[in-house]
Amino acid sequence: MNVSSANVTVVIEYRDSFTKAVAKNVIVVALSISINYINAGLIQTFCENQIFYTNPRYILFFHLVVNDMIQVTLTVTLFIISYILYQIQVFVCCTIILIALFTTENTPLNLACMAVECYIAVCIPLHHVQICTIKRTWILIGFIWATSMLSVLPDLFITLAIEPLDYFYSSVFCLRETAFRHPSIIKRRDNTYIVYLVLVWLVIFCTYFKILFTAKTASKDAKKARNTILLHGFQVLLCMTTYVEPLLKQALKQWFPNNYSDSLFACYIIFQVLPRSISSVIYGIRDKTFRKYLKRYLLCKAC
Repeated sequence: MNVSSANVTVVIEYRDSFTKAVAKNVIVVALSISINYINAGLIQTFCENQIFYTNPRYILFFHLVVNDMIQVTLTVTLFIISYILYQIQVFVCCTIILIALFTTENTPLNLACMAVECYIAVCIPLHHVQICTIKRTWILIGFIWATSMLSVLPDLFITLAIEPLDYFYSSVFCLRETAFRHPSIIKRRDNTYIVYLVLVWLVIFCTYFKILFTAKTASKDAKKARNTILLHGFQVLLCMTTYVEPLLKQALKQWFPNNYSDSLFACYIIFQVLPRSISSVIYGIRDKTFRKYLKRYLLCKAC
């Protein structure tokens, strides 16, 4: 039995009943529509007010929101496809998976960059304008995408080199493990995730602990940033689980073999959907400047 057929057998074994499948799809679609609707309002607010164009923090936030909208849309599309079409052609699956992986891995890197920017603004505010320029911010966003591509594209190159052309026209249940199925790819992915996990957490710990310490001893404005920082740290924690998700799925399969599909659904909601809903809370509602312009946007829409 080849890898693809083996995977199909496993998926059939954990396939949901009709009622449970409908319930899960309704929950996922409702959450994705809600998140994307709010994020669309945040994006339009950003685009219609020039004040945000000159602030590196809001530019990074704009990139984060756009990135999250793409990620949520693609992952929900794959989720629905897994229940309706069940199998799709490999080249279509690879295209969707690659873009979804880019945006998924962008989020922790973007949050790490926002942590550094926040550290500079709170701890060394006199040098913030010189260090955090608009040009450097856009270069940093390009660096985020380049880093994610360097992490993900080798999967495609290895698959193109190993698999025959007919493979890309065959049909599979669309997962990363089935689209890029060679064992060396899985091993390389695990090693890459370990490196990312260590590097990003070093940045997070170094910046956030210094910010929290500064917020306790500095001005009143710095103290107000404490709750935002804690929310931001929680978002980073959820997003960073992307790097340990493959190991977690293997553990869940051993711990809860009879409820494996439910465990995967819970992982998807907690690790993929929930972190994308926190961004709107941190900057769309709690941030005074953004909240002021967002209220104007909502009032205009209501009128």
